[in-house]
Amino acid sequence: MTMKIGVAGGGAWGTALACVLARKTPEAVPITVPIYVHEPRTVENINQHRENIDFLPDQPLPENLQASDDMHALAACDSVLMVTPAQFARHTIETLATILPTHASLVLCAKGVERGSLKFMSQVAAEFLPEDRLAVLSGPSFAADVAAGLPTAVTLACADAVQGAGLCAALERPGFRPYLSDDVLGAEIGGAVKNVLAIACGIVRGKKLGESARAALTSRGFAEMQRLGMALGARAETLSGLSGLGDLVLTCASTTSRNFSLGVALGEGSKAADILGQRVSVSEGASSAQAVCALAARHDVEMPICTAVNDVLAETCSVDTAIERLMSRPLARE
Repeated sequence: MTMKIGVAGGGAWGTALACVLARKTPEAVPITVPIYVHEPRTVENINQHRENIDFLPDQPLPENLQASDDMHALAACDSVLMVTPAQFARHTIETLATILPTHASLVLCAKGVERGSLKFMSQVAAEFLPEDRLAVLSGPSFAADVAAGLPTAVTLACADAVQGAGLCAALERPGFRPYLSDDVLGAEIGGAVKNVLAIACGIVRGKKLGESARAALTSRGFAEMQRLGMALGARAETLSGLSGLGDLVLTCASTTSRNFSLGVALGEGSKAADILGQRVSVSEGASSAQAVCALAARHDVEMPICTAVNDVLAETCSVDTAIERLMSRPLARE
């Protein structure tokens, strides 16, 4: 029997994942892919014009993708991909927990740490659903690439091996390849931390500090990701895999990344509040930087690059001062 999968979240990433799901349907049984979208304008654009003009423009959408601003449109799904931005995910997860069938799984696709609670998305979701019904999807994947069907590999992490294998089989498409893991938290750590580090690498580009500096920052940023991950119980192979190093390499080198482009603008002299105020899409790194740094402090983990990004975003220090502090730190062993 074909698993019915829906999407909660109509931004660029949610729309791209809905395109993946809509791509492969049995010829004899056409399947409608439901996607919950918060914005009524976006619902109309998807259903009437077959395009998500605000969040994923110039990408034709499949006819069997059906948007709704009523989350109950997902009530009959066997699994839902939860793509609501991390700082707004709690309400979406809580609502889905009340309307989904008792067998349905929730695949968490948002990358970030919730402010206040300092919880990753799987930890938030565990307040409302059993852990054996939860999974995490993460990895190097730009929405435009995925929506266009370009080759993409991701990590699908699930504590329940049988559930995870079933989800991998249900999500696999030509051009979209999930790799199975049971390190749920490890898969989330990479996705949250790399967004903050991408802002740092964007600042390097904006300040015209050179590719050598960007490579060094990416490498030392990966060391910060590893330190936090190991302190929280993640496995080293998860952090060096698609959801960790793979996602970091992608996000820290391209202006396609919202976080990298935010850093570029900061490096060029713009203020964080001005940049973010002009954007429609969420830059998860800006939302999670404070929480990542607070989590590191709680576990006595040193993360100077992430701390520098958080200080610049909070406007408690300038970009130039942040760079000077990083470069004048005491020499240490690698």
